[in-house]
Amino acid sequence: MLSDIERKVLRIIANFSVGRRRTPTVDELCVKTGRSRSGVMEVLAALAREKSIEWMRSSPGRHHIAGGVGKKGVNKLESKIG
Repeated sequence: MLSDIERKVLRIIANFSVGRRRTPTVDELCVKTGRSRSGVMEVLAALAREKSIEWMRSSPGRHHIAGGVGKKGVNKLESKIG
């Protein structure tokens, strides 16, 4: 089960992916969540461990929701969040 901050970050990534056709940068996630860069990195690492996103700490700007963000990917996201 995802924590509140993990759900929030996953939702931000999904909304960016659908609305802007790209994923947010770590700095944008910092602004949107009010967390420090290290805090956002910890959340991304936790989401990657839970297989909610595909992300590597060595390339922090590259992350995406596992399963894609097409209609099926958003439905998969909804089931993980809800």
